[in-house]
Amino acid sequence: MKKAIKNSIVMVAIIAAMVTNANATATLIVGKEKKTMLALDDVKQGQQLLIKDINGIILYKETINATGTYNNLFDLTELPNGDYFFELNKDVEINVIPFKVVESRIEFNKSLESKVFKPILRMQDNRLFVSKFSLNNAPLSLEIHYANNEATHKDFELIYSENIDSTSQIFERVYKLMKGNTGDYKVVIKTDGREFTQTVKMI
Repeated sequence: MKKAIKNSIVMVAIIAAMVTNANATATLIVGKEKKTMLALDDVKQGQQLLIKDINGIILYKETINATGTYNNLFDLTELPNGDYFFELNKDVEINVIPFKVVESRIEFNKSLESKVFKPILRMQDNRLFVSKFSLNNAPLSLEIHYANNEATHKDFELIYSENIDSTSQIFERVYKLMKGNTGDYKVVIKTDGREFTQTVKMI
C-alpha cells in the first residue's frame, strides 16, 4: 500500500510539473495576402495538428513530421463566418488556438489560447491509477470497461461508472480491480465537452 501511495504522489508531481511548464507556445500571424502563418514551438514528430469548427468537425488534419519548430501558411479566408480552432494534439495535453472568420478577415486573440490536459492512466498489479488535471475544475464522468484475454473481438463490458459534479484541479482515483480478471481495461472520461478513451492491460 505504501508503494501505491508513493506512486500516486509521483503521478501528481508529474501533472504539477506539466502545469508549471504550460507556457504559451503558439504564434498566429495574419498576413496581407490571405495567408495566416502558424508558428509552434517545441513540437514533436508524430503529434497531430487539426483545424476544427465550433461543432468539433475536423476541417484539416496534419501529422507533424519533424521535432522542433513548426511553421506553416494557411489560407483561412474561404471559411464561412464563424469560430474555429487550431488544435495541437500532444502526448498529455491539447493546445487550443481559437480564431474567428469575419467577412474573409481572420481575427486572433492570443489571450484566448488554452490547454486541455489528457487523463493519465497506469496499472500496477490489480490497481488502476487515474489522474486528470483541469484548469477550471470541470465536472467529469468516468466509465471503466473490461474485456478478458479470451475475448476474440475485444467486446468490452461496462463494469463501473461515476459522475463527479465538481473536482479540484487534480482529479485522482485508485481503483482496486479483481486480481484474476486479467485483460484490457478501457477508461472513458467525459469532461470539458470532450471525450477521452484510453486502454490499459492487466497482466
